[in-house]
This record gives sequence, structure tokens and C-alpha cells, in this order.
Amino acid sequence: MPKIKTHKGTAKVLKVRKGGKVKLYSPGARHKTGSKNGKFNRKSRKGIALSKADHNRLKNLI
Repeated sequence: MPKIKTHKGTAKVLKVRKGGKVKLYSPGARHKTGSKNGKFNRKSRKGIALSKADHNRLKNLI
């Protein structure tokens, strides 16, 4: 059976951390940040954790 290829679009947005937790970068924080307000830019640096349901749905892609 062939290997499953990594979905590159998903891999650019999600990062797998120790313990299998998945970090999701905030949408809208990659470019054109100069025109966005500072509060948005600060909040989007942190990122969010992916829910258990979404983790199970996306685990084969990354």
C-alpha cells in the first residue's frame, strides 16, 4: 500500500507539539499586518490549540 502524502496546505498552518497536541496559527496573521490593528496582531501571535474532534479529523493530513 502506498504512503499517504502530507497535505502541504494543512502542514503550513498546523504544527504538532510534544504529546501529540496540535497548534493552529491564527488565520489572517501571515501578511498585510501593517494595516491591521495592534490588538489583532498581538492576539494572533499566540495561536490556538486544535480541538480533539478536529485533531481526529485532520490527523491523516499532517
